[in-house]
Amino acid sequence: MFGLGMPEILLILAIALIVIGPQKLPELAKTLGRAMGEFKRSAQDLKRSIDMDTTLEDVKSSTTDLKNTIKETRHKKNDKKDSTETDTAEDSEKTDTVSDMNAPFSPENTTDDPDIDKEDKNG
Repeated sequence: MFGLGMPEILLILAIALIVIGPQKLPELAKTLGRAMGEFKRSAQDLKRSIDMDTTLEDVKSSTTDLKNTIKETRHKKNDKKDSTETDTAEDSEKTDTVSDMNAPFSPENTTDDPDIDKEDKNG
């Protein structure tokens, strides 16, 4: 415990027995045991309190980190979405132009409304 071996502890007990006396030694040992127990409990409570504070700080910092990560991800996603929408609009314009050029001319393709074309074919 404090670097005391068995011979040192026996020597201390012998001196205590001589100085205090055999009648009061058991009471003193009981009181000393209770004091040590209370000291131990207080030390454990302090340790738990420090651990809780540390854990709370870790949770707060990880929550802040998570919020920052979410914000960055949303920002990147919005940037990608904006650039993708621009690219998609340009691509669809190119595709429409190309598909119009490649479409064969036929009388069925002369109307813009597909329902009218279906009615003409069906009679």
